Amino acid sequence: MCGLAGEIRFDGRPADREAVARMTACMRHRGPDGEGLWADGPVALGHRRLAIIDLSPAGAQPMTDDETGSTIVFNGCIYNHHELRNELRGLGHRFRSTSDTEVIEKAWAQWGERFVDHFFGMFVIVLREHATGRTVLARDRLGIKPLYLDERPGMLRFASTPQALLDGGGVDTAIDRDALAEYMSFHSVVPAPRTILAGVTKLPPATVRVIEADGTSRQHVYWNPVFDRDAADDARPAAEWQEALLDALRTAVRRRMVADVPVGVLLSGGLDSSLVVALLAELGQIGLQTFSIGFEASGGESGDEFAYSSLVAREFGTRHERIPIGAERLLPAVDAAVAAMSEPMVSHDCVAFFLLSEEVSRSVKVVQSGQGADEVLGGYDWYPPLAGVPRSDVASAYSAVFVDRPWAAMARWLNPAWLAETDVPRAFLDAAFGAPGAGTAVDAALRIDTTTMLVDDPVKRVDNMTMAWGLEGRVPFLDHELVELAGRIPPGLKLADGGKGVLKRAARGLVPDAVIDRTKGYFPVPAIRQLEGPMLAKVRDALLDPAARHRDLFRRDTVERLLADPNTERTTLGSNALWQLGLLELWLQSNGIR
Repeated sequence: MCGLAGEIRFDGRPADREAVARMTACMRHRGPDGEGLWADGPVALGHRRLAIIDLSPAGAQPMTDDETGSTIVFNGCIYNHHELRNELRGLGHRFRSTSDTEVIEKAWAQWGERFVDHFFGMFVIVLREHATGRTVLARDRLGIKPLYLDERPGMLRFASTPQALLDGGGVDTAIDRDALAEYMSFHSVVPAPRTILAGVTKLPPATVRVIEADGTSRQHVYWNPVFDRDAADDARPAAEWQEALLDALRTAVRRRMVADVPVGVLLSGGLDSSLVVALLAELGQIGLQTFSIGFEASGGESGDEFAYSSLVAREFGTRHERIPIGAERLLPAVDAAVAAMSEPMVSHDCVAFFLLSEEVSRSVKVVQSGQGADEVLGGYDWYPPLAGVPRSDVASAYSAVFVDRPWAAMARWLNPAWLAETDVPRAFLDAAFGAPGAGTAVDAALRIDTTTMLVDDPVKRVDNMTMAWGLEGRVPFLDHELVELAGRIPPGLKLADGGKGVLKRAARGLVPDAVIDRTKGYFPVPAIRQLEGPMLAKVRDALLDPAARHRDLFRRDTVERLLADPNTERTTLGSNALWQLGLLELWLQSNGIR
């Protein structure tokens, strides 16, 4: 819900209100219901509002609380704000609104830096203390909501999107070579704090950063999920794990119905979203609106899963909308979806989410989605090969089944000037897999995918594409209590039944067997997986554009080879290698980066 922006100066100069106004205006799509700007000497805060909780003017931002002496901008939702408000009232705090934003300000005044421990939700928070000149930045545990930073001597700017920072002016838009190596290795994922642009970083998930008036700062990670278990966990019967998981998901789904507007569901027809619908029906939701999307077949691949989504809709009596997308809408949507990406993302279902969100936003302002279950509960096919791998060998084994291309091959893709000096992707994997708190190789892979790959691919995809249309996406499988529980479930129960076995077995009797037993699907956009015709021409034009020629990221012989045979070469996980190159150039050119 919303977009935020701001500037803090540490050099004695006042904040640039005009720059913050430009940054805020850039995010109108994230908050079409209102805007606000607050400035006080060296700080200025801007906000675009998507009204979900407390629709009255009392919920508008930036929000100043005279009792606590603070001003806040906030993006997200605190699902337990009712309970926290009652607790804080009991501690002597008074409220003038029913918004979750005001709850955050009182929570900071009551608990200081540990205020985030009390929140169930998705959030980015920027809070300014008037008396001390201290500014607090905080991001939710799973990084569902984004915060990008532009740090320069004497100044810090921040915003919900890099595009807003670019509109502020003066950003260093050079390509970060280390980030480029990660992009080429991890399916376009660049782990925090880097982004593909040298002058833009991002606050990592589960992080609180405190910035003093003189510019000095400190930050800490307040949550680290453990993917391990004790003897009692190992001895627990499978049926108990299934029931515990189902109870946790029930709670997560119920929490995400908190809103002063209707909440729908993106129903793909897969197990995860179908189970969300089933549990909402179990909780007594009547007249639930559900939505699914489909594309024309291409290259022999089906483009829709309407049969399964319609089956689920009939089973639970939802008000279901099937949204078929003709070929004539797909090509323009690619450009629009790329423009909506905060960072380049190769997943072809970005386009599906973009078009789906456009249609859904005509009916509701909030939707639940099944994103995250595969990473948390072992649904992908790269997990089974890791079973039995010694814990000490997991980085190499994971690289073999996940990484797009080995470091030794990078010189065949990138021109020498753009090669990182060291194997940055492998160094990242070694550090991540070497950290304690993951018992087996599978546990370690699930942890890195949940805390890193998920954050900067599926989760970012949901945020970017829904917020492009002023639609808030909520992800119950990323409730932090559910993630903590899932980390304790033995890997064998997750890998059973072809993946997500513990979830499939828990869903029996709730979701139709046809949905549980089907072959794993995905959000299909065949015209991107199989590049041909106008879509191939779009990629060719991007890679041969004068801006791309001048930048010269990719070896020309490699580009020519892929353009001549666009659909044969695939990454380790089967993605189209040409699309990965073309998408980066499409994104850079869309954002005017030369």
